[in-house]
Amino acid sequence: MAILIIGGGIGGLAAAVGLRRAGIRAEVYEQAPGFKEVGAGITLWANAIKALERLGLARAVRARAIPEIQGGLRTWNGRLLVAVSTDRMKEKSGEVSVAMHRAELQRFLVEAWTAESPGSLWFEKRLVSFEQDGAGVTAHFSDGTQTRGEALIGADGLHSVVRAQLHGAGDPDYAGYTAWRAVIPFDLDRLTPGESWGRGARFGQVPLRDGLVYWFATHNTPPGYQNPDGEKAELSRIFGGWHAPIEELVGLTPEDRILRNDIFDRPVLKTWGSGRVTLLGDAAHPMTPNLGQGACQALEDAAVLARCLGETGEIGPALQRYERQRIQRANNLVRQSRRLGQIGQWENPLAVWLREILMRSIASRMQSRAADQLLEAEF
Repeated sequence: MAILIIGGGIGGLAAAVGLRRAGIRAEVYEQAPGFKEVGAGITLWANAIKALERLGLARAVRARAIPEIQGGLRTWNGRLLVAVSTDRMKEKSGEVSVAMHRAELQRFLVEAWTAESPGSLWFEKRLVSFEQDGAGVTAHFSDGTQTRGEALIGADGLHSVVRAQLHGAGDPDYAGYTAWRAVIPFDLDRLTPGESWGRGARFGQVPLRDGLVYWFATHNTPPGYQNPDGEKAELSRIFGGWHAPIEELVGLTPEDRILRNDIFDRPVLKTWGSGRVTLLGDAAHPMTPNLGQGACQALEDAAVLARCLGETGEIGPALQRYERQRIQRANNLVRQSRRLGQIGQWENPLAVWLREILMRSIASRMQSRAADQLLEAEF
């Protein structure tokens, strides 16, 4: 029998590759009809690259790193509050950080998985329930089929069916703001990398290879709200008058290239799994994007899961060991990301003024401490 992985996103595919390279058979079940280019940019910090190294997948991703980026945190009108250098981060961590298109990372993972285990990836397989006993787990799908494995890993995202069966169904928590993202061609010499914070709104710019830029924006908005004039008109209204090249980036982006998602997370769990079933990635610890750690933590999960199952013969103890090593770190980052997002979305003018003072005075200490926390992962 194989390890059943429910969900063919970044975490699920990475876990499948890691398990196969540890000598463990795995099968991936994805509810979508196939893979297509989804998402926009993604930043893989040093901890994610180290996890990919553990999984044997780092070389292709490292090749997408670009030369030093001098960025930082700015006010809406461009005043620098905190300077950030990717080279300084590399000196501290001993590893590069890489910004790339999410679809490109997924393609690397798909290619690695199909090369390792052709025929072990199934599409249009939506899990509806599972049941387990002392010998294995049976997964039931919406098309009436079922399959059985030694264990089941729920890597099925924010609305995880596996999590719902283990811990009860419920709606995720709305963070209070929505986010827009896009990747477009742009003259990188005119970019101001980093984030700019205003009142209830933020805008980020990240250079990619091949003359592309990944930009993202947030704004305090009721859940589900959409401007009848379109996303571009809404962005132009919110970010009109912000420092260059923000208005230009919005103006150059075709309407159909702008992705919009309300931002959600869930309360942290005290335990993830039970018996031969556990969770991974957003199914286990969905987090807001403020630390750029969602995919990074899924990759850490995958690396630790593969190691624990590869080193421990019994399924139950191996999954418990995986959970013990991962849950506190992941939960801490969920909480930290939520708090950072709340601060970044402050609207009150006095609160924003105090935020700028705090950022200038304690930012270097905060940045160093945050870097240490991100690098403390063990694989």
